[in-house]
Amino acid sequence: MKKLTSATLMALTLATPTLADDWQATLDAAKGQTVYWNAWGGDDRTNAFIAWAGQETERLYGVKIEQVKLSDTAEAVTRVLSEKAAGQDAGGAVDLIWINGPNFLAMKEQGLLHGPFVAGLPNARYLDLSPASPNSVDFTVPVEGMESPWRLAKFVFTHDTARVANPPADMAGFVAWASENPGRFTHPDPSNFMGATFLKQALIELAPDPAALQQPVTDESFAATAAPLWAWYDALRPHLWRKGEAFPENESVQQQLLNDGEIDMAMSFDPASAAAAIAQGLLPETVRVFVPKGGSIGNVSFVAIPYNAAHKEGAMVVANFLLDPATQAHMQNIDVLGSFSVLNPARLDEGAKASFAALPTAPALPALADLGPTLLEPHASWMTRLTEEWAKRYTK
Repeated sequence: MKKLTSATLMALTLATPTLADDWQATLDAAKGQTVYWNAWGGDDRTNAFIAWAGQETERLYGVKIEQVKLSDTAEAVTRVLSEKAAGQDAGGAVDLIWINGPNFLAMKEQGLLHGPFVAGLPNARYLDLSPASPNSVDFTVPVEGMESPWRLAKFVFTHDTARVANPPADMAGFVAWASENPGRFTHPDPSNFMGATFLKQALIELAPDPAALQQPVTDESFAATAAPLWAWYDALRPHLWRKGEAFPENESVQQQLLNDGEIDMAMSFDPASAAAAIAQGLLPETVRVFVPKGGSIGNVSFVAIPYNAAHKEGAMVVANFLLDPATQAHMQNIDVLGSFSVLNPARLDEGAKASFAALPTAPALPALADLGPTLLEPHASWMTRLTEEWAKRYTK
């Protein structure tokens, strides 16, 4: 083992209290602040978790959270853009954004983000922040400390086992299944991120060269890479619910169709959503989760702080609270959210590991090992191009 020199030891001794002093200054400045967290408001369980987090941060740090419920994250981006155009470079209305992919890329490219700030969060020590980690890359775009992870997402399908004993093993198999069961499958409109994710999942599986998806889209790469997708979708569409002429607005509407028995399968970006819905009486107890045999798209959900946020210190306190092992275990509880933790288990102490091990389970809740490999999200530009082309081809 390499010995530490006296100079190195002195540097370490000095560095630790400096970080602690810096964080204490952040805590002092944050006390009394209200953080306006702009977050998608379409999920009651997530809204309840954010409300709980606000109670805890106020109790522990004197920092309140006010959730600004969005129907689309772009609403918050537009608000920050408008403020910048008006010259409002401080005192902005948005303190924290639940953000991913295209919106993060847009804000990063336009200099609308505060940071880097993640490395300065005390609880970042529990994260794997190596360059290839999902915590360090968002839709192929390096995070570079400009947004902080808080929950894992994984694309899954749900099916009612009372009606579907053997769901499709891969995306190609949906064509044969739908032709044998016409009208029993659909997907959310691709203008919604869930519908877009369904198309991206198929695109990754069907693409001649999936590596092309990790680069910004070009006219040439899109034409060659997406051609098999459109052939597949043309074969699938006539057998969809309502013959592919109408689509559920979002995953909640699709889940209701599954519960009503109008369709046999649905989809989600939350592997725990089926178990949670069953517990709430929103799905039959026979519903289970499945993923394509080759794996499914997964990503980390992040929070970011706008460059002109009025309450940057409070936003950093909230971001740090979300990374606390106790918070992450609470979040992973199926009775709360069931979201898998973004923390590296190897960095947790025995008490934290025991908290995760003691979490309740449910028949419809898959284990992490059941979810197969995690497929990388395509570059954000592919999603924009994909949804635009789908609309051009399939809407009147």
